[in-house]
Amino acid sequence: MNDQSIPPIEASPLPAYKDRSTGLFIFGILTLLLGCLAGLFVPVAVFGQVMAAKAPDAPPMNHAIMLPSVAIYGLLAVALVWLGIGSIQKRRWARALLLIFSWTWLITGVCMTVVMPFVMAKVFANLPPNGKSGQPDIPPGFITGMIVGMTLFFSVVFVVLPAVWTFFYNSRHVKATCEACDPMTRWTDACPLPVLAICLWTWFCVPMMVVMPLTGLAVMPCFGVFVSGLPGALFCLVIAAVWGVAGWWLYRLDVRGWWLILIAIVVFMVSALMTYAHHDISELYQLQGLPQAQIDQIQKMGLFTGNRMAWFTILCSLPFLGYLLFIKKYLRKE
Repeated sequence: MNDQSIPPIEASPLPAYKDRSTGLFIFGILTLLLGCLAGLFVPVAVFGQVMAAKAPDAPPMNHAIMLPSVAIYGLLAVALVWLGIGSIQKRRWARALLLIFSWTWLITGVCMTVVMPFVMAKVFANLPPNGKSGQPDIPPGFITGMIVGMTLFFSVVFVVLPAVWTFFYNSRHVKATCEACDPMTRWTDACPLPVLAICLWTWFCVPMMVVMPLTGLAVMPCFGVFVSGLPGALFCLVIAAVWGVAGWWLYRLDVRGWWLILIAIVVFMVSALMTYAHHDISELYQLQGLPQAQIDQIQKMGLFTGNRMAWFTILCSLPFLGYLLFIKKYLRKE
């Protein structure tokens, strides 16, 4: 058969898309600015602890207790600056990671905005009366205005802004622009984004759990008791190892990672429920070395007293378990 008689196969044309290079540049700059803002919170956190230690009758400043907040803000600042540069360069990995970040920011922000009015109402309700100091009481209208104002602020910063980021980076035009400008296969292409999201969440927990023993805050609920000291530190390191291995397996689409996270979440949830059914969270604060005056103030708010911490554990675990069920379809069969 003559090969010349066979008509050439034409390549399928790429789907039409609108170039979003300008948008990627603008959102990259904005993400960079967010990273710089997060970086500013590192000295603010340190300054806040220094000023609190200078207050009358305040306990000596505990430098280790600043590590979690400094670590979180520091990592967030570096990550956002890195992602902002990636967006400016139209990298496909930056678009994937920013989409995961914006979804996480949005979901967390919605929860915070819903809870914020109730928390602030509790805070104002437990303020000490001003009669003894001769100062007038705070007018109810001012309290209402503060609650409304803070709720609006949280709505803008933690709902509107992440919704804009999510809408932009979720666009098929943005995705196509990044893929055209960055045709190389990147590490973010190794698994579907919903799976990559939970991998990143588990990996983020690893350094946080490693830092806990260094702060003296490694107090963990363990099947009816609180473990602290060396057992608490070992408990944190075991959790860090579990999350690290599970995240790696999931990244490889290995179903063992899914089962490991599922079992770990169920075990931790049962452990916490058994502990908070018999112990108040104030005992955990005492083992962490918090000042008694601060513990008393937290107790007055009544947010996690009694069995409320147990219910909070369930409310936090159930959505995560539901998300696990959602991503199982992306994993390789056993």
